[in-house]
Formats: sequence, C-alpha cells, structure tokens
Amino acid sequence: MSGDQTASSAGHKGSVTKAVIPVAGLGTRFLPATKATPKEMLPVVDKPAIQYVVEEATGAGLNDVLLVTGRNKDAIENHFDRAWELEAALEKKGDQQRLQRVQKSQVLGDIHYVRQGDPRGLGHAVLCGAAHVGNEPFAVLLGDDLIDPRDPLLPTMLDVQRRHGGSVVALIEVDPAQINLYGCAAVEPDEGDVVRVTDLVEKPDPDSAPSNLAIIGRYVLHPAVFDVLRETPPGRGGEIQLTDALKTLIDEPADDGGGVRAVVFRGRRYDTGDRLDYLRTIVSLASERDDLGPDFRAFLREFVATMPPEAGPGDAS
Repeated sequence: MSGDQTASSAGHKGSVTKAVIPVAGLGTRFLPATKATPKEMLPVVDKPAIQYVVEEATGAGLNDVLLVTGRNKDAIENHFDRAWELEAALEKKGDQQRLQRVQKSQVLGDIHYVRQGDPRGLGHAVLCGAAHVGNEPFAVLLGDDLIDPRDPLLPTMLDVQRRHGGSVVALIEVDPAQINLYGCAAVEPDEGDVVRVTDLVEKPDPDSAPSNLAIIGRYVLHPAVFDVLRETPPGRGGEIQLTDALKTLIDEPADDGGGVRAVVFRGRRYDTGDRLDYLRTIVSLASERDDLGPDFRAFLREFVATMPPEAGPGDAS
C-alpha cells in the first residue's frame, strides 16, 4: 500500500483524536454582557460554558483540542493557562478545593489555538482547522450546546464513524414550527437511533422542511470535508455553511469520504446560546448540585409560591 493510500484509509475509518471547537462568534444575543467578555466565558453556575465543552471532548478521548478564536477572545486562552498568582494565593490560604478546580482547566488536554480572521460562518471556522487536523477524521463541538455527561453522545458518534466511515452529525427532534431555527435533515432508517442522512437543508421554512430532525452542535467529520468547504460558496446569511458542505458529501463515494449518518439524540442537552435557555440551563444544573441544590430548590419553591401573577418589566435596555 502506498503512502497516499495509507493516509486515505486512515482518514476514512480511524481512531479520532482531535476536536475542533469554534469560539470566534460575537455573541450578539448577549450584549452588552459580551461587549468585552467572550460569550463562551459566561458562567454556567461557576464554570464557563467553554470548559464544559472541552471537558466533553477530552472525556471522549479527544485530547488534542483546537479552539478557533477571534478578536477579543484572549480570556479563553487565559482560562486554560496557568494562573500563578491565583494558585499561590489559594495555596497560601490552604484552599485546596478551589485550587484543584482552578488547576483542572489547564490539564484537560493539549489545547491549541488558531484565529478565524474573517468571520465567514461555521464552515469557514471548521476550514481554519484544516492544517492542524490533517488527513484524519475529527470532531467538531459547538460551544452553545452542552451535553449532559450522564447522557453521552460523542462516544456513540465516534463509534458510528469508526464502523462506517464518512461523517456523522447529531440530531434532535424539535417542534416542527421551530425547525427554521436549525439545519434540518431528511433521513432513512439504519440501526436504532442511527439513521442515514439523505438530504440537509439550512434553516428551512417549516412548511417545506423534510422533517423535524434538527442538527445540533456535534459532528464527527471525514477530512474530505475540507476540500468541499474550499469550494463551497457562501450560502444562507452570506456565510459558508457546514450544512452545505455535508450535503455535497452525502452522495460522494465512500472511498472518497462520502456518506453521512446521524445519531438521533434523546438525552439531556442545554442550549446556552439563547438567553432564556441559558437561564434554564443554570437553574437545571444548579438545582442538581450537591453543594447548591438543596438550598437553591428551597428558594425556587418559595420564589414561585410568592411571585405575583404578573412580574414587572425588568431591565430590557
């Protein structure tokens, strides 16, 4: 077997070790909080959202993590770096619990960074990882989606890619009226919650959507996607859409990295990209914490019981 054939085979079905996590978005839905703070650093209880995502990747064995960053994202790099002064202060106080929590973020895995100089969409962000990933399958995790570790999704997707090759996406069932907020998949049965994808549409009109199966922010991709992305013109919103590139791969030969399967996820997922869902996420996770849950649940019960029927307008400015 030639060197080229060996590389192609490794890219088709192999052990996935790398994860690409795009974090270059502007976070406009959370302004003004995200004017100077990356949206990925907004706390989910007491840990930034991005750390949950990196922990998910490394927990699935993907210890080589590439964060695709942009301007004003230095706080993300700082979070995964050493904080000597803080560590020294905690050690001097004898606060070993907080010291261990601070140190955890810097030993999660081998974390690298590349800048997406021009924000041209998710497809372009993934393409920024081509040089780092090389010719092997890799995972993409979006920071807005948090997957509960009690309902592992990524290991299942990695196994599907290992057995079948091609690319794998994650789907959830949504209210048909909300499908226009997502990429949508047409599918046919394969094995249990694993389905074959026959078509992909980015944010379709609910009346013309092929299903109510929405793509969420977990992918395991064949490296052939890079060549397709280089040739993919801007699509919806004037951006290079990963959905469009995957649609091209659906009908490509398997030996060329074609074929797309999906795992229909029925576990717990938290959306931190929407303000209301972000609040729901914090309440859900805080309520289940051993250290916070009992007192927090008691507060919630009292708050709901005493809350007037119509709350005030609050500060929406």
